[in-house]
Amino acid sequence: QVQLVESGGGLVQAGGSLRLSCAASGPTVARYVLGWFRQAPGKEREFVAHMGTNAYYAESVKGRFTISRDNAKNTIHLQMNSLKPEDTAVYYCAAARLVPNWNYWGPGTQVTVSS
Repeated sequence: QVQLVESGGGLVQAGGSLRLSCAASGPTVARYVLGWFRQAPGKEREFVAHMGTNAYYAESVKGRFTISRDNAKNTIHLQMNSLKPEDTAVYYCAAARLVPNWNYWGPGTQVTVSS
């Protein structure tokens, strides 16, 4: 069992930055790949980034978002720069024993980018 809790969402103007964090807990959390997804209103949930041995990004965020992992604290971060209104969504942290089978999800944190 893995528990995930996101933080750091909010309202920001276009071109601004936000840093999301996800605290993961559970006896086997170190065995999981952790990642970020997002869901905009009226759209399906989409992959943003994940980090196991390497980092992987959706094309839409490459060069603007950076995922990092603090193994000592079982935390991942998503540094989001040059934000655009189309980045507005609920951002979810997720854990996978084996990508792309995401086993656990956090409750989500809202990110709103105003134009």
